[in-house]
Amino acid sequence: MKKLHLPVFFSLISTALLAQTASPITGDQPLGFEEYDPISTLKVAEHKLGRSKFPFIDVHNHQFGMPKQDLKKLLADMDALNMAVMINLSGRGGDSDENTARLGESFANISKNAPRRVAIFTNVAFDGVGAPGWTEKALKLLEEDIKRGAKGLKVYKNLGFNVKDSEGKLVPVDDPRLDPIWKKCGELGVPVLIHTADPRPFWDPLDRYNERWLELKLNPRRKRGSQQEFTWEQLIEQQHHLFRKNPKTKFIAAHMGWYPHNLSKLDSLLTAMPNMNVEIGAVIAELGRQPRTGKKFFEKYQDRILFGKDSWVPSEYATYFRVLETEDEYFPYHKKYHAFWRMYGLGLSDAVLKKVYYKNALRLIPGLDKTQFPE
Repeated sequence: MKKLHLPVFFSLISTALLAQTASPITGDQPLGFEEYDPISTLKVAEHKLGRSKFPFIDVHNHQFGMPKQDLKKLLADMDALNMAVMINLSGRGGDSDENTARLGESFANISKNAPRRVAIFTNVAFDGVGAPGWTEKALKLLEEDIKRGAKGLKVYKNLGFNVKDSEGKLVPVDDPRLDPIWKKCGELGVPVLIHTADPRPFWDPLDRYNERWLELKLNPRRKRGSQQEFTWEQLIEQQHHLFRKNPKTKFIAAHMGWYPHNLSKLDSLLTAMPNMNVEIGAVIAELGRQPRTGKKFFEKYQDRILFGKDSWVPSEYATYFRVLETEDEYFPYHKKYHAFWRMYGLGLSDAVLKKVYYKNALRLIPGLDKTQFPE
C-alpha cells in the first residue's frame, strides 16, 4: 500500500469531514461562512435598553423627505427612544432654486409640526469652485439659510472624493478657495459637521487580514483604493489642516474622525486642535470592544463628544444606549457584517452621559430649545 504524506492525509480527512457536514439525523445543510451566527452560551447580567436614561440630541441624522414628511410619526418614534431633538443634516442638497424652495418647505413643516424637536443643517454645493462669482453666491446662500433657521453646516464626504472645480480638477478638503465658507461659519457662530473619508480598512487590501472583509465582500462599492486620487491618510490630514487653519470655527468630526479604533491618536488630535469635536455616529461597535479605554476617553473628553447615529433605524439605538449606559458584557452588535465581535458596556456616569446626550450639543449648536432638558 502506498504511503501518504501527512499533509496529504490531513487534507483528505478535512475534505471527508466537510462532505459529511450535512447531518443524516437532522438533515441540516452545510453553512456558508456568512451564515455563521452562533448564540452565546455565556450567562451574565443583561440590561437591554429601548430608551436612553436622559433625553438626547441626535446631531447626525438624515431625513431626505423633510418637506413633505409626516413629522407626527417621526416624533412618536423619537419619543419612544427619548430623543428630544433630531438634527437633520440633509437640508439644502444643492444651490438650485428648487433646492432653495425645498429647504423653505422643510422649515415650514418643522415650524408647524415640530418647532422644538427637529432642526436642520444646510449644505454647500462645492462643485464649480473657482468659477467667477462662486464664492459670493455660496456665502450668500449660506448666510440666508442660517437666517432662515439652519443651525449649522454639514459637509458630505464627496468633498475630497469627487467634487470638481470649475476646471474639472478634484477639490481637496482643505482647498484655500473654500476658506471663506469656514470663516463665515465662525463669524455666524454655527458649527461645521464634516464627514471626510471612510473607515481605514476600506483602503486596505481585501484579504484575510482585513477585519472589515465581510462587510466589503457583501458591499463591494464601499471598497476604496487605487481609483481614488488621495489616500486615506492624505484625506484625513486635509481635514486636520482645515481645522488648524480655522481656529475660530467650531468643527464636529463625523464618526469620531475615523479614529474610534485608535483613541490614543484621537486624544493627541483633540489636544492639538481645541476647535475639534467628535460625534459617535456609526462607530459604536469600535467603542463597545474597548470598554475600559473607551470609558477613560469619554471621561477625559466629556465636553467634546456628541451623540450621533447617522442612519435612521430606531431599533439600532438600543446598542448605543447599552454601550454607553450599562456595564453589560459580550452582547451582540445590531449588524452582523459591520462588527463580528461582541460589545461591552462603558458604564458612563450620569454627569458624562448628560454631556454626551445633550449638554455639548446645546453649547455648540445655537438656537436649540434648552427647556426640555434637565440641568
